Amino acid sequence: MSRADDLQDCEDCLAPADAFAIVGEETRLSILEALWRLDEPAAFSEIRAEVGMTDSAQFNYHLGKLTDQFVRKTDDGYELRTAGERIVQAIFAGSFTQHPEREIEIDDPCVRCGATLSAHYVDEQLSITCPACGHGHGEYPFPPGGLHDRTDAEILSAFDQRVRHLHCLAKDGVCPECNGRMATTIGRGEDCCLGVSVRATHRCRQCAHELCSAVGLGLLDQSPVVSFYEDHGVDLAQTPYWRLDWCVDDHPVTVVDDDPWRLRVDVTRDGDRLAVVVDGDLEIVETRRDPATPAE
Repeated sequence: MSRADDLQDCEDCLAPADAFAIVGEETRLSILEALWRLDEPAAFSEIRAEVGMTDSAQFNYHLGKLTDQFVRKTDDGYELRTAGERIVQAIFAGSFTQHPEREIEIDDPCVRCGATLSAHYVDEQLSITCPACGHGHGEYPFPPGGLHDRTDAEILSAFDQRVRHLHCLAKDGVCPECNGRMATTIGRGEDCCLGVSVRATHRCRQCAHELCSAVGLGLLDQSPVVSFYEDHGVDLAQTPYWRLDWCVDDHPVTVVDDDPWRLRVDVTRDGDRLAVVVDGDLEIVETRRDPATPAE
């Protein structure tokens, strides 16, 4: 499969519709959950006891339906295959069963106007915006399971780490959804939740999953930027990305050239500036550190 519109084109695998039909039964889902909780190869009797099913023949029938595609039988017993793990993980994440909406309390200033931001969760997306000037500070996927048993502050911390992870993978060419090949493009003047005029878009060639961001967001894990903040006594890994103007705005970005792309991102702190030049794949091609001008 190489394209999103080839969803049901499957020559050497179980047809997707048949795969979902197999797991769309309560006993089989219970078997998958039991194997997940046992967390090691388990005997037939152990799994049946965990599920709580007394009819051995019926249990054997349902387990047999799962075996090969979702469950693997080994000399030590039964265990989940990757496909089985993904089904359980998706259910625990709430992606198939939950559609919550929630206002998230946040006490951080907008990078543009300084007003207090607002955060809202809907349709498995957490968005951070400024109600005063309307500037977006990111809207990214966050499975419903991430809301469970967390305070608002813990949700925001988890969201920050997830955004970093998603974009790190995407920038490196790996789709965070299907592990397919992801391509990065730089664009101007397109509608964007961030309200930026220059943005980076990562799109998977296999499943068409897409992430967009300000150009600077791809620098969060880069050693020159991390070291720059360390020199100022700041742990960049513990600083939410939406507090950093170069991660959510394009004011710190200068287009040096667009054929091929060369963009300079000015990262400033306490009167110092780190000028980072990246190419169209957001790879660093040059860095320069000097005092920031008074206007900055």
